Amino acid sequence: MESNRLITDLAADPGHAALLLDVDGTLAPIVTRQEDARVPDETRTLLRELAARYALVACVSGRSSADARRIVGVEELVYVGTHGLELAPGAAAWRDQIERFAATVDWPPEWIEDKALSLSLHFRQSPEPEQSRLKLKRIAEAAEEVGLHARFGRMLLEILPPVDADKGSAIRSLLDERGLSRALYAGDDTTDLDAFRALEGLELGIGVALSSSEAPASLIEAADIVLAGPDELVELLRAL
Repeated sequence: MESNRLITDLAADPGHAALLLDVDGTLAPIVTRQEDARVPDETRTLLRELAARYALVACVSGRSSADARRIVGVEELVYVGTHGLELAPGAAAWRDQIERFAATVDWPPEWIEDKALSLSLHFRQSPEPEQSRLKLKRIAEAAEEVGLHARFGRMLLEILPPVDADKGSAIRSLLDERGLSRALYAGDDTTDLDAFRALEGLELGIGVALSSSEAPASLIEAADIVLAGPDELVELLRAL
């Protein structure tokens, strides 16, 4: 089986390989309230074991690195947050603009996640998700009008600075710094396609998609391995 061969090849030389992982919907099961997300203890133990063997184990998340570290709870890992914006020199210059825009947004405060370099407007808790999405489309248009970038993810709208940074640029930076050309990345949403693209051209690059009713078809099509959810990812990580 092709997926088994890929995993076996990566595990054969862990000292020269990287494991790169999304957090929400990948390591941590999706929850209604984003602040309640948590990586299970069993997964945390496994991540510590992997960090001791592999050249790099990192979480590349849409959350801030501090929030991702809190949710994952494993200090031995490397954390890069806000879809790679934390590694982009030009992103910080847009912080004030994002704050000013946030002050104009008519959205329940408890559904707003302020990450300093970006803004996430959630609607998973909305009793009328379609109406909420329509309202968020208007907010997205307003963000674009003031020079910001807007994109939808899993039950949320993200407002970001218009800089050339994403999960792919973060992964390339992490791998280049360590001279690594063998890596696995696992994720569950549209922004993880950027991470998959960063694996192209490596000696060994494995894209793992976690499927769900909300997962984009393009991510599933681009993946080398497709899993049903975080529980199946744990089983794959055990094989490493």
